[in-house]
Amino acid sequence: MWEALEHVHWVTVLGSTGWMYELVSVIHYFSTFFFIGTIMLVDLRILGIADHNQVISHLVDQLVPWTWIGFGFSIVSGFLEFATDAGDYSTVNPFRVKILVILLGVMFALIVQWNVPKWNRLPVIPVGAKILASISLLLWIGSILAATELPALTGLG
Repeated sequence: MWEALEHVHWVTVLGSTGWMYELVSVIHYFSTFFFIGTIMLVDLRILGIADHNQVISHLVDQLVPWTWIGFGFSIVSGFLEFATDAGDYSTVNPFRVKILVILLGVMFALIVQWNVPKWNRLPVIPVGAKILASISLLLWIGSILAATELPALTGLG
């Protein structure tokens, strides 16, 4: 199935046109760091490390739209990169681990975002919220590390 994706005309053109593939790569890296950065700002605020003067719910209201716009660009550009070597990527465990860590990171980001209004009404941020934010941070750091190690471990990318 994935090998067939590699042979679709637009995927072949993308994979064989250097500037086009590089443009998609730049968009992928920028959008990935952009959306992870916005998630990490919220997590760090929950932990009490960043932006003490900002109410958490206001920070989330400002960043959430940008988070998911960046995530959308990252997903689309990541799929385009994946499509050029889909048959190879789909069979290697480090890539599967990367995707799993990203999915877990998205789940934790959503849990944090959904609970911010409740936490914002409390006099002190609960320990459970700080644990969730810490796990979210670790997952996003893990996703970045998994992505950077993927070429070294597999020869892909």
